[in-house]
Amino acid sequence: MARVRFIGPEAVRVPELGDRSVEPDEVVEVPDGRFEGYVCQTTNWEAVEEPKTLEAPAKKTAAKASQKEG
Repeated sequence: MARVRFIGPEAVRVPELGDRSVEPDEVVEVPDGRFEGYVCQTTNWEAVEEPKTLEAPAKKTAAKASQKEG
């Protein structure tokens, strides 16, 4: 699970997190697959801990392969 901090001005309810209330400056865990959906809302959320997925090494390997070809 990834972690994000709520940086909005007042508490909000987040249905995706079991309809829980999240307070300003509170850090919450979010599903790895939804991490980008939170941090793209830069006025409300900031990244604390990025997802630990197996996709990142694969992307690096693909990038290195394309550099060798070019």
